[in-house]
Amino acid sequence: MTQYLADSTIKPLSILDLAAMKRAGEKITCLTAYDASFSTILDNAGVDAILVGDSLGMVVQGHGSTLPVSMSDMVYHTACVARGRRRSLLIADLPFMSCATVELAAENAARLIQAGGAQVVKLEGARPEIIEFLSNQGIAVCGHLGLLPQSINQLGRYRVQGREEDEADKILEQARQLEQAGAAMLVLECIPAQLARTISRELRIPVIGIGAGVDCDGQVLVLYDMLDIGIGRRPRFSKNYLQAAGGGIDAAVQLYVSEVRQSLFPDAEHGF
Repeated sequence: MTQYLADSTIKPLSILDLAAMKRAGEKITCLTAYDASFSTILDNAGVDAILVGDSLGMVVQGHGSTLPVSMSDMVYHTACVARGRRRSLLIADLPFMSCATVELAAENAARLIQAGGAQVVKLEGARPEIIEFLSNQGIAVCGHLGLLPQSINQLGRYRVQGREEDEADKILEQARQLEQAGAAMLVLECIPAQLARTISRELRIPVIGIGAGVDCDGQVLVLYDMLDIGIGRRPRFSKNYLQAAGGGIDAAVQLYVSEVRQSLFPDAEHGF
């Protein structure tokens, strides 16, 4: 479990490495983590990117949504994860209302990078003006389209986005805008697999799916969901890898990495 911690020659992957994987047709593996111990397990299993998601509000803090998560929470948990990983690219969420303006987004992105150790910051929604500004400051930014958990009060409930033609066209155009604005990568959440396939093939940047079908450039799941240890119901698009592996947490993460790389996950059961 400590092989990376003991090897000082191992360097963290960069956004350029993930872009190269996309060009080579190699699937990108990503999972969430919120502490140093799980970070080390994921890193040693060969997970390419670790996302410190504001999902911690639900799976760690016990809230009913991601909305209560603060910037201080995100900086703290990102710093914890940074201490446990050596190879995996480290991505951190900008939480609810932390990027309401360009200036606020820049200040909070700087906190995640300087105090948290993040390499990439992720923000929800079609905010090309913010992505362009951050990118111009040398910040690697990951966009997030489709289901936007931070907009739950506006959405009313968690549901698949982009089923209707006009919604699908809107998400596709938003994806184009984010790439043009300078996004280094994009997460697509809970959209039809056909739409995700179209976006992944059109964009040059890596596209990571969660509930978006197998044809994205990579996959991400909430760690607590794929281990089936969360306090709520496991989402349909996730899979109980702890049960599937028939062993411990290490084996579950390794099986996830293997299945994503072989395009065995997600299958039709875990998509829309």
